[in-house]
Amino acid sequence: MLKTRIITALLLVAGLALILFALPPRAAVMSFAAVAALAGWEWGGLMKQDKPACVMYAFVLLLFCWQLTVAVPELVPALLGISAVFWIVVVPLWLRFKWTLAGNDAFGYLLGALVILPMWAAMVALHAVSTWLLLAAMALVWVADISAYFSGRAFGRRKLAPTISPGKTWEGVAGAVVGVFIYAGVVLSFSPLAALLKDKPPLAMPVIVLMLILLTAVSVIGDLFESLLKRQAGIKDSSNLLPGHGGVLDRIDALTSTLPLAALILYFVQP
Repeated sequence: MLKTRIITALLLVAGLALILFALPPRAAVMSFAAVAALAGWEWGGLMKQDKPACVMYAFVLLLFCWQLTVAVPELVPALLGISAVFWIVVVPLWLRFKWTLAGNDAFGYLLGALVILPMWAAMVALHAVSTWLLLAAMALVWVADISAYFSGRAFGRRKLAPTISPGKTWEGVAGAVVGVFIYAGVVLSFSPLAALLKDKPPLAMPVIVLMLILLTAVSVIGDLFESLLKRQAGIKDSSNLLPGHGGVLDRIDALTSTLPLAALILYFVQP
């Protein structure tokens, strides 16, 4: 199993590098849409739909991606804003009251679109500004997750959400915040993004700190949200598309919540 996980992880890293640094922008956008479609196929599984319904939903999401690209790109900021409200306001209530994802109804499909499409739009928006900016936003989620894991194992005592994800602790969340702060300091000082940002108006330190805390918190919320849906659906992984790693949704759960907020912040801070 460990060997399988390592091989799959290496292939995922190589695939991401190819998409971000080797493919032309249009092909990268199509690749992002393919990820959204696969996530949509898995979302149908969370709704306990049959395979034809899952495939149809994946194609519907592809159609929405195409429409947002060529027909109504001006709707992207509004979509990101709706996504931010959903993750910051609605999902904490969802986790608190443990609402369930219904079966074959319009609400379930609309909810899936609200989870998946803003992530795709955020990837496109961030990638259009800079490949490094998109990679930095994604890496923030990975740093938060890794920091939470190790700090939780070392210091974890108080459970964060024992009925949803028993392994997560408040000490792990604190470690995630510290890890993200360190990561942000390195990125803003030494990465290729430092040159990109040097001509931008500087943000006040309290604003930067608040944004980093908010992004970290939202990444945790995204992870917990998918964990709750899987637990309610009675499954361990969203699919077996990625051997040793589960499904696409398992790998992008925190990205679905964090990338839209990162892209929305970009809309507000860029001149």
